[in-house]
Amino acid sequence: MTKHEELKNGNVFSVGEKNEAYAKYFVGQSYLKSLVADPKVNVGVGNVTFEPGCRNNWHIHNGGYQLLLVTGGEGWYQEEGKSAQFLKAGDVIVTHDGVKHWHGATKDSWFEHIAITAGTPEWLEPVNDETYNKL
Repeated sequence: MTKHEELKNGNVFSVGEKNEAYAKYFVGQSYLKSLVADPKVNVGVGNVTFEPGCRNNWHIHNGGYQLLLVTGGEGWYQEEGKSAQFLKAGDVIVTHDGVKHWHGATKDSWFEHIAITAGTPEWLEPVNDETYNKL
C-alpha cells in the first residue's frame, strides 16, 4: 500500500502540474507549483510533490543555496559522501552553495516539500537504482 497518498491532491499548497520542464532531471513523476516567481525577488519558491520512488538527479546549486521545508510524506536527502537522511513532515534541510546532493520520495510514500532556491542549478547524473534501492 502506498503511504501518504492524500498528498496527490495537495496538502498545504496545491500539488501543481506535472513537472514537465524538469522531467529529464528526475527518475519518476514529480509535480511543481510555483509559489513565488517574482523577477524582483532573487529566490524561487515552489511546492514540489514526488510520487513514490521519484527522486531528482544529483545536482549542485552554484552561487546560491537551497532550503527544503518538508510538508508531508516520507523522503530522502543525501549529500555526496554522506549517508542518506530520512525525511518527514517538519524536517528542514539547508544545502549550501556547491554541495552535490539529491532528494526525493521513499519507495512506498508520496513526498512533498517547499523548495526555496537561489543560484543556478547544475544538473548531474541520476541516482542509480542500486544506491536508491539500498535505502
